[in-house]
Amino acid sequence: MDNQKPSVCVLDASTYVGFWILKGLLSRGYTVHAAIQKNVAGETEIVKKIREMKKVEERLLVFTVDVLDYHSIIVALKGCCALFCCLDDSDGYGYDDDTTVDLEVRGAINVVEACAQTHGMQKIVFNSSLTAAVWRENICSEEEVDERSWSDQAYCRKLKLWYALAKTLTEQAAWALAMDRMLNMVSINAGIVVGPSVAQHNPCSTMSYLKAEAAQMYENGVLAFVDVNFLAEVHIRAFESQSTCGRYFCFNKIVNTEEEAVKLVRSLSPLISLPPK
Repeated sequence: MDNQKPSVCVLDASTYVGFWILKGLLSRGYTVHAAIQKNVAGETEIVKKIREMKKVEERLLVFTVDVLDYHSIIVALKGCCALFCCLDDSDGYGYDDDTTVDLEVRGAINVVEACAQTHGMQKIVFNSSLTAAVWRENICSEEEVDERSWSDQAYCRKLKLWYALAKTLTEQAAWALAMDRMLNMVSINAGIVVGPSVAQHNPCSTMSYLKAEAAQMYENGVLAFVDVNFLAEVHIRAFESQSTCGRYFCFNKIVNTEEEAVKLVRSLSPLISLPPK
């Protein structure tokens, strides 16, 4: 065991991205606090894997938290110098209205405030989405979409793009509070996440992302995907590098040909079925 590595927290470690970040941190010798949100549907396969890992991995501590319960977050963060924040739909029902959006925003505010009250907190690495940047009325007329771009809230509500709205408002709330509390924060805005068993372990988030007018994203050149191993690596490097700041768009490939679209569909099977040729 490497005693030089500090303790860090992954919340929610039971999300698909959170789990791969957890694995990456452990492989590098970090002590990890795996904060798992309470799930009304019961333990998922990822949660079961984490509890099995705990039996053999002394550098893994497991906490059950409720992001709407500020004090439970404080307990999980105690002794940690960094938080990898991977908020997502925790109950498996997907993003389908303003209520779902509001719960994630309130959770993000509680998490960032808990970081502000945690002694020795050096950095928040906030997992976000490209959908927090690409949606507005005249996106086709814009020359570029970059880290300065934000999705338009009214446009998202108009088209009922609840996932995009949730990621936009949640990230904006996190940034506003982090700056107010003078916390060092970095956001990683990911494309569609692909990887081992993604259809099994990340169905609601994947489908919520694609419901956000995937065809229109394809036409506008902003339909992008990222391998979960690469995404986890980016999160960890964002923490380890002192020079990182602001927002980073993260993807392996932009889908702009039929061949690439077919490859993406196949990687997400059976969530999405391949259409007739």
